[in-house]
Amino acid sequence: MVIMLKNRSIISISDLDGEDINEVFSRADKMLENIESGKKINVMSSKILATLFYEPSTRTRLSFESAMERLGGSVISMADSKTSSTSKGETLADTIRIVESYSDLIVIRHPLEGAAFLASRFSSKPIINAGDGSGEHPTQTLIDLYTIRKEFGSIDGKTITIIGDLKYGRTVHSLLSALSRYNVTVNLVSPENLAIPKHVYNDVKGRLNMNISTDITKYLGETDILYVTRIQKERFTDKNEYARLIGSYKITVSDVNKLKKGAIIMHPLPRVDEISSEVDNTPAARYFKQAYYGVPVRMAIISMIAGE
Repeated sequence: MVIMLKNRSIISISDLDGEDINEVFSRADKMLENIESGKKINVMSSKILATLFYEPSTRTRLSFESAMERLGGSVISMADSKTSSTSKGETLADTIRIVESYSDLIVIRHPLEGAAFLASRFSSKPIINAGDGSGEHPTQTLIDLYTIRKEFGSIDGKTITIIGDLKYGRTVHSLLSALSRYNVTVNLVSPENLAIPKHVYNDVKGRLNMNISTDITKYLGETDILYVTRIQKERFTDKNEYARLIGSYKITVSDVNKLKKGAIIMHPLPRVDEISSEVDNTPAARYFKQAYYGVPVRMAIISMIAGE
């Protein structure tokens, strides 16, 4: 039995080494086969997953809950902090102490960077970070890597162009950390005010071949994976700045036609206006398939942490 992640929290993508990630991929392949064949899995039949979402979510919360249900487990959920004791002033530490007594595994999304790590300090049960402010989103990165692997067979040798909000985009921060383990080229494209944070850049610059620009057209012809992100409205303290930056980039069919042959377009979703709906019907669009892979990947993660 593989126990490499048993009873471990996943706060950052750096909590997983290459062997962990490969095992997630291997298990996700098996989970995907089971889903598509309609086969029942009951490895989590005696376990309860708690999902604590202090920020809005569709894909992440539902895919975690779907993953647990498909594994035969049960779910308890706080989908709106306004209807919980948080609205009465209860601290995160106290909430975690209570919820761990009701469950076997806790998934948390929080608007403050570092909240998932703090939760892990007060919990004897494993914590999975489902996004902490503009910090990280490690399970989304595993889904991203899995999607690339499914599409191309491998990650090495690819050119990935990441476009949009690189300052506040936690999916990008986790993804760059993970990509630094592979032989890839990464092009970072954003408005100057939304450039990758220095601490994120400095963390990977010695291990990752990166180019930086504000011009998306500069890299389209050499791109294997175009990874698009939305402008993170909820992270802006100055709404006028958000209004000025929204719509900075919009991928159209014309842009798709300039991509390298066989290239794909990914997006962690939700999108606002950064990808034209007309792109959905092109062969390059993979963002809905990417979201679909969220369930088997999270099934793999849950089962590994549970040691099942």
